[in-house]
Amino acid sequence: MALFKRKPRTEARAPEKGAPGRRPICLALQGGGAHGAFQWGVLDRLLEADVLDIRAVTAASAGAMNGAALVSGLTTGGAEGARAALDRLWRETNQSGGKNVFGDSSIWSNVLTPGWLKDTPIWRAGETLAMSMSPYEFNPFNLNPLDRVLKASIDFEAVQTSEIKLFVAATAVRHAKSRVFRSGEITDQVLLASACLPHLFQAVEIEGEPYWDGGYLANPPLWPLFYEDTPDDILLITLNAFERSEAPKAAGDIMDRLNEVVFNAPLVSELRAVAFVQELIQEGRLVPAARERYRNILMHAIEADGWLGDLSLGSKFNTEWTFLNDLKARGRAAADEWLGSCSGDVGERSSVDLQARFG
Repeated sequence: MALFKRKPRTEARAPEKGAPGRRPICLALQGGGAHGAFQWGVLDRLLEADVLDIRAVTAASAGAMNGAALVSGLTTGGAEGARAALDRLWRETNQSGGKNVFGDSSIWSNVLTPGWLKDTPIWRAGETLAMSMSPYEFNPFNLNPLDRVLKASIDFEAVQTSEIKLFVAATAVRHAKSRVFRSGEITDQVLLASACLPHLFQAVEIEGEPYWDGGYLANPPLWPLFYEDTPDDILLITLNAFERSEAPKAAGDIMDRLNEVVFNAPLVSELRAVAFVQELIQEGRLVPAARERYRNILMHAIEADGWLGDLSLGSKFNTEWTFLNDLKARGRAAADEWLGSCSGDVGERSSVDLQARFG
């Protein structure tokens, strides 16, 4: 069952067609490694439909890379420029993934790596050994293939000067605080910091502070949208499953689910706050002085639960071209479903019922 239950609708709606009817909106892009290609598909379909006017993007990790490519492309070439920029980002990711030396071999790797192997004691012992090593030990030269990807695929000058606001979260290691970088501050180093998994890469230092993946404390950060001059509508595009039909029992499945819970926790806290304020506003429980301080945020969601639920944590590191295109196709299908059922609510009402879960 999905977390974001759709609100009952009194009348059917259809998405508006073409640029004249575009509705202002903010995007919130969750992180999730190579599963970010699902977001690529969602964004590609939304840009193709041309029914939304994207005014702001808030993101973390892989979502931040998608967000930067999106803003870069929109600023320099409109919707088609954004589609091309996202395509370039994921093509470059495929070339830098380290798994494509012999071409696109995912069909063979899927056959030759049965799932049962990952649950054997030998496999688990190897994973434990790998996790016991620091990236400062096994990667002393701090090589990061994403560095080349970002420089080759994103126009950072366009991002920094764009009228579309971009917010990128990173986790300050020494202070255990989430820092949100604004458009004018976005560089390749900021994106590397936002996607820095500490067991794989050395912390990215910016202005004397080392940073890790932004998803630990904000995945993605919603609060910047509450205090800026941005549309009231937020479309959240998730990558981590919120609900599973069964409790995990195998060691690998337990770790996978724990990873999902940890990276969803900051978002759940913010959604709970949004639901609480929505309830106060709808029930008229705010005093006049407070009404001007709080916004009635309209939430929408294209969630990964029903589309990526069959994939494991390990697949977040799979950059094979066949796999990335499969994720893109899933994302396009998810966006197409949302366009047909919920896009008409943008600007008028929330299309998901946060109060059913958090109220």
